[in-house]
Amino acid sequence: MKPIPRHIRKIIAALCIIIALPAAVILCYFLGLFDYVEYKTYDLRVSLLAESTRPSDEIEVILLDQHSIDWANKERGWSWPWPRRAFAELVDYMNLGGAASIAFDVIFSEPSVYGAEDDAAFIKASEDFGRVVHTVFLSTQTGKTFTWPEGINKPLFQTRDFGDLLPRYNLLYGLDTKTVLGAQFPINGLLDSAKCIGNVTGRPDPDSIFRRVSLFTLFDGQAVPGLAAASLLAAGKDREIRYDPGRQLLQWGDYQIPVDRNGGSLLRFRGDLNRYFHRFADQVLMSAQAYREGRVDDIPEEDYLPPDVFSGKYIFFGYYAPGLFDICTTPIESVYPGVGMHITLLDNMLKGDFIRESSIPVNCLIILLPILFIILMVFSGRIPLIVAGMIIIIGAIIGLGIIAYQYGYHVPIAAPLTAAMLAFFAGTVYSYATEGSQKRYIKSAFSQYLSPTVIDQLLANPDKLTLGGERREISIFFSDVQGFTSISEKLDPSQLTELLNDYLSMMTDTILESGGTIDKYEGDAIIAFWNAPVNLEAHAARALGASMACGKLLEEKKSFFEEKFRAWNIDTQGLNTQMLTRIGLNTGYAAVGNIGSSKRFDYTMLGDAVNLASRLEGLNKQFGTYLMCSDAAFSQAQEAASFFGRRLAQVTVVGKQEPVTVWEPMEEEVFKAREEIIRHFEQACDLFYQGDFNQALPLFTALAGEDRPSFFYAEQCRHYLAHPNEWKGYWQAVSK
Repeated sequence: MKPIPRHIRKIIAALCIIIALPAAVILCYFLGLFDYVEYKTYDLRVSLLAESTRPSDEIEVILLDQHSIDWANKERGWSWPWPRRAFAELVDYMNLGGAASIAFDVIFSEPSVYGAEDDAAFIKASEDFGRVVHTVFLSTQTGKTFTWPEGINKPLFQTRDFGDLLPRYNLLYGLDTKTVLGAQFPINGLLDSAKCIGNVTGRPDPDSIFRRVSLFTLFDGQAVPGLAAASLLAAGKDREIRYDPGRQLLQWGDYQIPVDRNGGSLLRFRGDLNRYFHRFADQVLMSAQAYREGRVDDIPEEDYLPPDVFSGKYIFFGYYAPGLFDICTTPIESVYPGVGMHITLLDNMLKGDFIRESSIPVNCLIILLPILFIILMVFSGRIPLIVAGMIIIIGAIIGLGIIAYQYGYHVPIAAPLTAAMLAFFAGTVYSYATEGSQKRYIKSAFSQYLSPTVIDQLLANPDKLTLGGERREISIFFSDVQGFTSISEKLDPSQLTELLNDYLSMMTDTILESGGTIDKYEGDAIIAFWNAPVNLEAHAARALGASMACGKLLEEKKSFFEEKFRAWNIDTQGLNTQMLTRIGLNTGYAAVGNIGSSKRFDYTMLGDAVNLASRLEGLNKQFGTYLMCSDAAFSQAQEAASFFGRRLAQVTVVGKQEPVTVWEPMEEEVFKAREEIIRHFEQACDLFYQGDFNQALPLFTALAGEDRPSFFYAEQCRHYLAHPNEWKGYWQAVSK
């Protein structure tokens, strides 16, 4: 059976992860496994952006703090608890100022300790104002009443079209059916005088933090408004509310209140309670007394609150002294006055900027997209792209959560972040198990004869490597140390090994740095090539540049090698102590690949172009040169860079019938220093290849003393003058 191609396997694996992983994460999301972490990320957003919006100007808060208690004790002789006539004064002053309503976050469930007349004063003030909201406390733990009392004619909500959502407003929803919900009402007189009663009981999230409030609570089949809604009802707001299930909104007149599946509304907190217009009870009472007695000028201007300050405002009264107020833990503060929840709900209704839960399709999309992008990046195999992509995607998820909150939406962060990390983990594990093993194989197999740059390219794009073999154009390098047999006869094995290691390391590093591939070492000989297994631009120029660099490096290291021989006390008479090296270079097409048996193979090359490079290395001996390259290599190299050299010969090598033109490349400074010699050499060569040996001989002879190729040609001229029948129009090598 034909194996599935690697790229198809990658696509299949990616699709499996892209399908399975989002399904698993979305399932966990709906099961609530991310809720705790999501709550914490949401709280961070709330804390970060709470003060970026202003509270409503229509809300005023009156707080009874410790300073007010101390003032009342000193100035009025009131001990704690205060007499009810103190609250009557507050209500009268709100009435005088024309406040829209006043809601007390205090349960007056017991008669005043100061007597019935004290309660009567408060009751009368409430009746006179006609827009007072008193508190009812609904609880599964405390309550004297378990059914809605007869005769209480207070505005309650009339619910329309709620369907299955309505039962969820009961505080008992989801609890044991044996649990009983009780109510604690104000005393009868205050209950009768109140325009409306408002529930102050709420339901925290599972982590015991209050983030949302319900507009009303079901008690004995009655839709009892919360303190915020009661403030509006007391001010004359219509009682009918409808539920729009398509948009998950409560429609109450002009107000649109988004709700979750349990009927709660996610609040947009504005910061701590002090950000609202707040007054302290002692300040209001002083102002009321001064206004009533006509001595407004007797109190400091900054302490006086004229009645019209409260005109049209929704007033909330609450305790703010330590140990008196009920405590809620919210995203803003761990110790947050309970009245603040109701104030924030009313504030959100007045400004119409609740936080809405993003829809299920949107949430699923936010989970899916990071998985998709990260899997694609991981499967690309590009480490910089993967790292940058992960940073960008994580930043995008967090940024989306923050920006969405600012625009009034809660989009999940925990689930998408988890999905992104799981996608990265899954993709990385798969890549390590499959492509990772392939890359480790490539690195292990080629690290001995490929440059690190080439290995990196193969690791990034393994498809560039065709195992087995392929025909491609390459530049081929053969080198051999002059007289190495004589050197090896003078050295013991350890010395010979040390010398070879030093020499081969120098040459190999130079070749690899240029992008070359080491084919093999044969004693002192090095065989290498460029443009395989990956494509290299200007490979002929790279090869020629590396060949010349090798010669230059050996020239620079001449003293290094000579010192070694001296240190070994070797008789260097007639030895190549400079490690002079002959190099042959050719560019042409060859078969390149892993060649050998299934158990033992080499990444190598085969073909006529390879044989020619080998022959050119050997021809150096006859011409007395150290670097010789074919016209194909020299021409291609010059197309990419500037190289200098001379046309050395037109020759047929052993095993070839067609002549090839060969060059001797040289450094620019050498070429310019020998320019006159080279010019005369070329003139002599033209005569030689025209078969005019008589005229070529004296020219070569004149140059022979300072130019080894001219010496060689002078000998060839004499040979062909003696054997004219052997001349074929080109020089023919008879040995390797």
